[in-house]
Amino acid sequence: MKHLVISTVKQARRLILTVIGVTIILLGVIMLVTPGPGIPAIAVGLALLGTEFVWARKLLKKFKDGAVNVKNSVFNNSNKK
Repeated sequence: MKHLVISTVKQARRLILTVIGVTIILLGVIMLVTPGPGIPAIAVGLALLGTEFVWARKLLKKFKDGAVNVKNSVFNNSNKK
């Protein structure tokens, strides 16, 4: 019985995190075309999903790597002027 309760709680936690993470990502996508912090919202949603799903962790890593590349290209170009 105790195992069943623990399993149910884990599944409920995973479901709640999934719903919240997907909702934040969808709001972030909407904020890409409307006023608001769309890109940070997408990153937060991926971070939440990354606590439960490997694919979200991998996507968040690509997202971070892309952000670092953009930062490096912006600051490297501004130093050349």
